Amino acid sequence: MSSFTQQVKGNWNELKGKFKQQYADLTDDDLLYEEGKEDELLGKIQKRIGKTRAEVESEVESWSR
Repeated sequence: MSSFTQQVKGNWNELKGKFKQQYADLTDDDLLYEEGKEDELLGKIQKRIGKTRAEVESEVESWSR
């Protein structure tokens, strides 16, 4: 299980708020989390903010420290 998946499962509501703060152009649809579809969620976020998977995962990790 990836770090991103663990973070999402553990505290998605908090992470969702941080994504909205950092990236105002993300919509609720972009941030719609469904159990088992973490990779799809990560892909949508990547596409919308123009960052690589590693960059998004690193950012999520930094928020959790």
